Amino acid sequence: MSLNIQQIKQRFGIIGNAPQLNRALEVAMQVAPTDISVLVTGESGTGKEIIPQVIHQLSSRKHAEYIAVNCGAIPEGTIDSELFGHEKGSFTGATGSRQGYFEVADGGTIFLDEVAELPMQTQVRLLRVLETGEFIRVGSSKVMKTNVRVVAATNENMHRAIQSGKFREDLLYRLSTVPIALPALRQRQDDIYLLFRKFASDFADKYRMPAVRLTPDAIVLLNEYPWPGNIRQLKNLVEQLSVIEQSREIDGLTLQNYLPNQNDQLPSVIGANDTKIDERELMYKFLFDMKNDLNELKKLVVELLNQNGEIHLSTDQRAVVNRMYGDVNIGEHRMLPPTPIKPVESQPIYNVQDETEDIEIHEDVEESLSLEDREKELIQKALDKHRGRRKNAAEELGISERTLYRKIKEYDIQG
Repeated sequence: MSLNIQQIKQRFGIIGNAPQLNRALEVAMQVAPTDISVLVTGESGTGKEIIPQVIHQLSSRKHAEYIAVNCGAIPEGTIDSELFGHEKGSFTGATGSRQGYFEVADGGTIFLDEVAELPMQTQVRLLRVLETGEFIRVGSSKVMKTNVRVVAATNENMHRAIQSGKFREDLLYRLSTVPIALPALRQRQDDIYLLFRKFASDFADKYRMPAVRLTPDAIVLLNEYPWPGNIRQLKNLVEQLSVIEQSREIDGLTLQNYLPNQNDQLPSVIGANDTKIDERELMYKFLFDMKNDLNELKKLVVELLNQNGEIHLSTDQRAVVNRMYGDVNIGEHRMLPPTPIKPVESQPIYNVQDETEDIEIHEDVEESLSLEDREKELIQKALDKHRGRRKNAAEELGISERTLYRKIKEYDIQG
């Protein structure tokens, strides 16, 4: 007997009429009679675990085993044994042979929740099962056969997981022969209050008390909240209200106390872990900025000396001085301290032949801004200071001895 969507919802306790939800159930009903692999996607807490149950119960495998496996909850060292079994003595603690889930569920359905958390080695084994129906127990060389339908689920962006090397691309295509996407709760706004009433009724029966109700302003607040934790978060909130609040009528102010303030939460950056800071690029940027500051400083010194000691600094010039030397107050003026100006005569960094003539600025300072040369010079000075004692030199430089040894070899430093 074929069932329609409303009958499916009643049978499995599914609440809601959102078009995206109805579409997901329609696809599940269509693929259930087949053996096609299905990948269920959606945010955490959207109820992805209900789809494989629908598929299994509407399939010819409904009288065989249905096993749900949380891939993220099984340690990496034992996941292969859990899924494919092991032989006695195959690893420490293997006191006997054990059947894996793929062997136990032969003829039935396996639901792999959080499939993106599978280790790479296990992904290879899973791909073989999906393609050939064959697997090998841990510690064995005997090939075994199984006839299992696999339904997987994940809340991750699988294409990003592939790009980062976390998940195999060929396995994704094998798992997602038919993809089913479940909508987030904020995309099912008309269903939020329906779910609230369902959970309120369930907890009223569980705790033997009247069900909580919402005032109109509380209903508006309920529908406008973004629900980052989706259905799971809503269910937890209803249980809290049912147990904690003495009044059975919940107004907006009371409800607000149970809703986390979204403004207080740090925003999550999509793909943040995919971005790595290039230290060399940052160093180059620092040196480039420092070179610009030095050029500005040289121009400033020339201007000061050409004004017969009268110091008139613009806002930009003051910014350069403050950045290079800090604030120095003399009377009502902020100016360079005398120390940096004294070496001008012995170390000419400018050439002034005539006040009307263009000022020629030598680039000696710029040429000495090579990162390698400065690093080599500092290492040599530290070694000379500590008479070749590398441990002390490393402490002086603020680096590890291993790094110091590598730099000495790299720059061919004698010391």
